[in-house]
Amino acid sequence: MRQTIPIRRTLLAAALSAALMSPAARADERSSLEQLRETTLGLIEALVEQGILTRDKADRLISEAQRKAQAKVAEGQAAPAAAPAEGTVRVPYVPEIVKNEIREQLKQEVLAQAKNERWAQPNAVPEWLDRIKLEGDVRVRYQYDSLSDQNTPPLGYVFPEGVPQPGLGLAGAATRAADLADARAPFATNTTEQRERLRVRARLGVLAKVSDSWSASLRLATGNTQDRVSTNQTLGQNFNKYQFLVDRAYLRYAPFESLSVSGGRIPNPWFGTDLMWDDDLNFEGVAATWKPMLTDSFSPYVTAGYFPVKERNPPAARSRALAGAQLGFQWTLNPRNSLKFGAAVYDFSRFEGHPEDDASFDSILQLPISPTYGNSVYEAGLRQRGNTLFRTNSRLDNSSSNLWGLASKFRPLNVTASYDWASFDPVHVVLTADWVRNLDFDANKIAARTGLRLADAKDTGYQFKVTIGMPRIREARDWQFFASYRYLGSDATLDAFTDSDFGFGGTNQKGYIVGLSYGLDRNVGLNLRWLSADSISSPTLAPGGRFSSDILQADVNLNF
Repeated sequence: MRQTIPIRRTLLAAALSAALMSPAARADERSSLEQLRETTLGLIEALVEQGILTRDKADRLISEAQRKAQAKVAEGQAAPAAAPAEGTVRVPYVPEIVKNEIREQLKQEVLAQAKNERWAQPNAVPEWLDRIKLEGDVRVRYQYDSLSDQNTPPLGYVFPEGVPQPGLGLAGAATRAADLADARAPFATNTTEQRERLRVRARLGVLAKVSDSWSASLRLATGNTQDRVSTNQTLGQNFNKYQFLVDRAYLRYAPFESLSVSGGRIPNPWFGTDLMWDDDLNFEGVAATWKPMLTDSFSPYVTAGYFPVKERNPPAARSRALAGAQLGFQWTLNPRNSLKFGAAVYDFSRFEGHPEDDASFDSILQLPISPTYGNSVYEAGLRQRGNTLFRTNSRLDNSSSNLWGLASKFRPLNVTASYDWASFDPVHVVLTADWVRNLDFDANKIAARTGLRLADAKDTGYQFKVTIGMPRIREARDWQFFASYRYLGSDATLDAFTDSDFGFGGTNQKGYIVGLSYGLDRNVGLNLRWLSADSISSPTLAPGGRFSSDILQADVNLNF
C-alpha cells in the first residue's frame, strides 16, 4: 500500500533521531521503537479483524514498510552521515506524541484509501458496478378484439366476387390488405369473429457508462423475428417457452453535452408520435443529434440518421434504406409552460414495386428464369395493412403466389408539436398534434408503373391528442387520462412501422382512442385503453370493401 508524505516524514524523523543517539540511549530507544513496531502491527491486525483492511492488503503494507526500511538502512551504510556538529541536541527517545501521531495518520490514511477504493465498506460493491444500470419491465395484458359483422369476409380479399378461381389472385390485381388476400390460406384469416387473449411482455436492459463520453446498451425482449413493431407474446402456446430476443444493442458517443452519436440497433431517435412510428420499434443504423443550448429557455436541435432496412444481396435482392433529417426546438416559455416542435423528412429508398418482365419467367415450366425475379416485392414479414399494393408477377405467371409490390414511392413530411401546460402541477395538460404527407405520392406515376388508376388513395394523415394528469405513472394514486383522434390515409406513410394496435396496425385507418392509467403502487400501474378504428378507403380496392374494429386492452405494468 502506498504511504503518504506525512507518515513517511514522521517515521523518518524518528529513525534519524534514533541514529544520532548515544549507545546507552540507543538501547533505551530500541525498546521504544520495538514498542512502536508492535503497536503499529497491532493496529494493522485490529483493522484486519474489524474488516476495514483485508489480510492481503495488510501483508502488502507490512512488506512494503520492511522493504523501505531496509532501503534506508542500506542507504545509511553506503553514505554515513557526517559527524554531528558541536552543540547538536540528541533526542534520547521517541516522544509519545510522535507515536500517537504515527498511529493516527496511519489509521486515517488506511481508512481514506479503503474508502476511495471501496474495499472496506460493509456491503460495498466494486466501483465499476456504479457504471452499470439495469432496467426493465413486465406487463400482463387482457385484450378483447371486436370485429364488425359488416366487414368484408376473407374470401372477398382473395377471389373476385367470392368465387374461388385459383391462379387469378385478387380482382384488379391489387389490394390494401395482403395478409387477408393470401390465396394459399384463404380460410386462415379472420375479419368478422370476436377474439379474447392474454398477452405478456418482458424486457430487460443493461446500460454501461464506460466513460464520460462513451456508453453502450443492450436490451432483451419477448416477441418474435416476424413482428418488429410488437414485443407481445400471446399466452396459450401449449405451455411452450417464449423467445427472448435482442431488442436493442448500440454504442453511444457524446463528446460534448450538445452532441451525441448512436450506432447499432438504437431507440427511436425522432421526436414524434405513434402516427408514424410504433412505440416498440427500434432502428438499425446510425443517428446523430446536435442540441445546443442557446439560452436557458430555448434549445434547438437537429437529428439525422441513416438506416439500412434490407442488405443488398446481388443479384437476388436490391438494398433498401431509410434516411431522415429532423429540425426542431424545445422552448420553455415560463416555469409552467413549454413547447416542443419538430419537422422531419424521411426517404424510403427503393421500396416501390416494379412489374416483372415477361422474359424473366418461363410460362411452360412456371418457374422464374432470372434470379432477380420478385426482388421488388413488399414482404409479408414487413408489411402490415393499408398501403396500396399491386401484383408484380409476370403476365405469364399464372401461379397462385401473388408477389405484392408497393404502388407508390414514399417520402413523408412529418410535423409534430406538443404543448405542456403545468399550471396545476403535478397535474399537467399536454396537447399534441401530428401531421404527415407523402411528398412522393403521384397518381400518374403510379398508373405508369402499375397500370392502376387509383381513385380513392389518400396521401395525408393527422392525429390530435389531449393528455391530462401526471406526466408519468410513478407512485401509487398517480393518474393520467388521454383521448386522441387519428386519420391516416392509405399511402401517407409506409404501413410497416406504424402503431400495431390501432385497427391491428398499418395505415388506411381513422378513429379514436381513449385511455386511463392509474398507479397501483410505486412503479406499478394499471392501464386501460379502448381503440375504435374504421377503414378510410376500400381495403380490397373493390367497391363496398370495409374493415372496422374495436379493441379493449387492460394492462398491469411493473417497471424496475
